[in-house]
Amino acid sequence: MQLTFIANNSDRKASYIKRKKSLLKKTEEISTLCGVEACTIVYGPYAPVPDVWTSKSGVQNVVEKFRNTCEHNKKMATQESFLSERIAKGREKMKKHVRSNQEKEMTMFMFQCLKNGRVELLNNLTPDDLNVLSSVIDSKLRDINKKMETLNVSEMLPNQIQMMPPPAVLPVAAPENIIVPPNHGDGTYLNSDDPLQSQWFMELLNDNGDEETMKSSFGDPNLPPL
Repeated sequence: MQLTFIANNSDRKASYIKRKKSLLKKTEEISTLCGVEACTIVYGPYAPVPDVWTSKSGVQNVVEKFRNTCEHNKKMATQESFLSERIAKGREKMKKHVRSNQEKEMTMFMFQCLKNGRVELLNNLTPDDLNVLSSVIDSKLRDINKKMETLNVSEMLPNQIQMMPPPAVLPVAAPENIIVPPNHGDGTYLNSDDPLQSQWFMELLNDNGDEETMKSSFGDPNLPPL
């Protein structure tokens, strides 16, 4: 069965009475089986007053609870506000598509002019199209300038690295408060602050550097360490 308007009056009235009875019965069933509050209001052309279920007072209670719920829930929208929002979103989306198509057309027209070497304005161009063409040209010029700046920077960096002088070697300062003992050329050092080593050195000089004395002196365990 196709869900279309029934043109014949008698058939339409018979279908209305049959389906209204079925709707009221289904409302009663869902309320009983699921334990929920429900109501039904049917306005028909064949009755002076609307048909309700369960009763007028019951319908008023359910409607009042529904209105209180809508007031507390701010995100809930009416059918009118929902459709208005959808229409506004659709119009905004359509504007974006129109703008995108204009930019593509003007881009193709710009490249065609560059290929021919001259600008041939078409008769069907509107002032809005010319504004879009100007915007496209400005955008392409900005992209070209950014690309050229990037290439110049990449070419200058290797040359700058080659022209940079080598790093200077800073002199390392000698540590302070370090006393280096005198070296006698034979790998031994004399501590001038030690009186025993000073006395031994003077006796060694008085013996005129006798080899036996030097050997015995180096082998003497009583001498202080060198």
